[in-house]
Amino acid sequence: MPDEVELAGGNANRVVRIGDTVRRSAGPWTPAVHCFLDHLHEVGFTAAPRPLGVDEKGREVLNFIPGEAVWPAHFELLDPPGRLARVAHLIRALHDAAETFVSPPAAHWNVLIPADGEDLIVHHDLAPWNLIHGPANA
Repeated sequence: MPDEVELAGGNANRVVRIGDTVRRSAGPWTPAVHCFLDHLHEVGFTAAPRPLGVDEKGREVLNFIPGEAVWPAHFELLDPPGRLARVAHLIRALHDAAETFVSPPAAHWNVLIPADGEDLIVHHDLAPWNLIHGPANA
């Protein structure tokens, strides 16, 4: 197997790149998340990674999206202000794509902040440590 390269970012767990894939700890919520990510691509939202399954170590496998993490050292990637506005449009597109998602029966979600009313699937951690600026996002 190719070398594992540790990636920085917002995930609290160890995240590594192996070739054109990213691996991170899986949990009971992973099948539901993969179903959601598949849905995003089915409705045309391509700024999220594609799920590729679970590896032999029990880690979820996602495709690698090339680019630079804005945090901690590349805040200039959000300049000029138009780039930051594009982030807002991207999140709006994510929420529009999520609106048509139907959660699978008996799905388990990793709920950190319970919904006040109807459940919505939203990013909920839009922050520089969760932003990748890449060629397609320039």
